[in-house]
Amino acid sequence: MAADPTLSDLLEQARAWAAEDPDDETRAELLAAVDAVAGGADPAELADAFSGTLEFGTAGLRGALGAGPNRMNRVVVTRAAAGLAAYLIEQGATASDAVVIGYDARRNSDVFARDTAEVMTGAGLRALVLPRALPTPVLAFAIRKLGAVAGVMVTASHNPPQDNGYKVYLGDGSQIVPPADAQIAAHIAAVGALGDVARGDAGELLDDSVYTAWLAATSSLVDTCGPRAITTVYTPLHGVGGDSVRRVLRLAGFPEPRVVATQFEPDGTFPTVAFPNPEEPGAMDAAMALAAEVGADLVVANDPDADRCAVAVPCPPSDQHSLGWRMLRGDEVGALLADFLLRRGVKGTYANSIVSSSLVGRIAAAYGQPFEETLTGFKWIARVEGLAFGYEEALGYCVDPTRVKDKDGVSALIRLVELAALEKAAGRSLLDRLDDIAAAHGLHATDQLSVRVTDLAIIGEAMARLRTTPPTALGGFAVESAQDLAEGVDGLPPTDGLRYRLAEGGRVIVRPSGTEPKLKCYLEVVVPVATDQPVTEAVGAARIAAAGRLDAVREDLSAALGL
Repeated sequence: MAADPTLSDLLEQARAWAAEDPDDETRAELLAAVDAVAGGADPAELADAFSGTLEFGTAGLRGALGAGPNRMNRVVVTRAAAGLAAYLIEQGATASDAVVIGYDARRNSDVFARDTAEVMTGAGLRALVLPRALPTPVLAFAIRKLGAVAGVMVTASHNPPQDNGYKVYLGDGSQIVPPADAQIAAHIAAVGALGDVARGDAGELLDDSVYTAWLAATSSLVDTCGPRAITTVYTPLHGVGGDSVRRVLRLAGFPEPRVVATQFEPDGTFPTVAFPNPEEPGAMDAAMALAAEVGADLVVANDPDADRCAVAVPCPPSDQHSLGWRMLRGDEVGALLADFLLRRGVKGTYANSIVSSSLVGRIAAAYGQPFEETLTGFKWIARVEGLAFGYEEALGYCVDPTRVKDKDGVSALIRLVELAALEKAAGRSLLDRLDDIAAAHGLHATDQLSVRVTDLAIIGEAMARLRTTPPTALGGFAVESAQDLAEGVDGLPPTDGLRYRLAEGGRVIVRPSGTEPKLKCYLEVVVPVATDQPVTEAVGAARIAAAGRLDAVREDLSAALGL
């Protein structure tokens, strides 16, 4: 009986890949899989690894580790580095120009960084490698500090343990945006046989001077005369932020944080969390348990590459939250930081992504400062002209844009600790400050409906369903306008997404995730806060009303999606 030609082609592709693979481990795993499939095993996993090419876009590369063009591995990384080098040379880079390379503590991050450095030097460029696994914002800072033409950060941020990724920055210190992403991708596609890619030495290993400059710059953000009496609990979630946060807090004069010992050392297997993302249920439980035990004022956390910051605060006794602590939403933290900076007189443009709350726009307007809305991602936020502060609801904040044109979880953390210490000195909390903001600008309540899928076609079908049959009302609120973001609206570049503006100030945005197999829906309702009763009571009543409205919007949206 003749062999299935599709299976035969798959096995041939896999064997050819193995012959080119410089990694002994992935090559052995691939050959074992080939033998198993040839012997009758299920070919689904092998077929997926060769079902296409891991797409290079504005998020760079991100995917599961393993052999094959649809996985993160040394072959894919080497081709990406060669394509980037060719692009830079096409743009005028010469032998005197440098590419800064950083990496986190995930599996193979250091290997991918070394491969990148060798390809850069092989192409005739300088490669400057950060001295060890360090936070992503150090890489963004280093690009501008050292006058490099580009930067590469090997990280998958908050993705699951089996993933890794490859973020590319240009010489302005910001992540790539179109058309650079497509141009680099075209150069990657043009890379020939892996053996023909020139490789040089491992580049120059930087000393600690750039890192210590970033630490000094970050610690200098806080007021030297402000209060310092605060007890914090901190977790880096097995990532690379731990040493940096300790040192920044020490330099700024704050007490040493209490740390979650089981999560403090970098570990790419992330043994204590299902997903190393502080937004995921359970990820912050250990930190909140320690905070309850020691009577802390504040819990702060970073994701594994420390470019995001999460915050939890003690709850009033009437609140029914796990362990007596409540995670603040990214939109709440964004509002706290914007309000704090504006009250401090920080002038410039305040910005957030379209999926974030509209509250910061209202706060900025109250202080007479400009506001701008961008597409999702700091690649857009960081490019806002005259940026003073930018954030996105997924726990990303930029509080020092003149030095780090990207989200920075460590500088955000130090600013939040400073704010919490100020509120504590006044006998108040961050929740009290949030109540003040709601009383002044209306309660802006946000939530998400997030659907993780195993078949990406489901996301396309759901988006098509909404485009074909758009809702006319959600949660009892009329849809006042429906915008297809793929057409480009309000001066924004086209992107796959839908935005519905609801009556009474609410809005819904539906978009596929750019980094995970998820369909993400962002919900917001706005509820006025009564002025004829105490602030705490009035805001509490508004929160109850908002929760009911969000539930109703979520239920109607789920039905419209057919999920």
